[in-house]
Amino acid sequence: MIDHTGVTVSNVTKSKAFYRAALAPLGYQVLMEFEQFAGYGVPPKPDFWIGQRNTGDGFRESHIAFVAADRATVRAFFDAAVDRGAEVLHEPRVWPEYHADYYGAFVRDPDGNNVEAVCHLPEPA
Repeated sequence: MIDHTGVTVSNVTKSKAFYRAALAPLGYQVLMEFEQFAGYGVPPKPDFWIGQRNTGDGFRESHIAFVAADRATVRAFFDAAVDRGAEVLHEPRVWPEYHADYYGAFVRDPDGNNVEAVCHLPEPA
């Protein structure tokens, strides 16, 4: 089980706004915020963090997949992210190569990280 994860970003202000909008449809909110860090999650604790990149040169892509309650929420995540300027990697769809009910959407955040929302449930009848 993963307790929390985080990525470093080049512009904390821009990334805070991106993640605030893109993760809202998933029920995430900013739970802790500092000058160079922000923690997002569903109360009571954050499980996804962003922080100012202060070390290393070059780009280090990360992939983060957030659980969505249903397929409509995956679409809402995708729309919110694209409205904030995210690059579209894969529009919402079923990914049968993963499993029959894997429904996900993938975008790039402002720093080029691969961010996904996924629902593992079938479409309601």
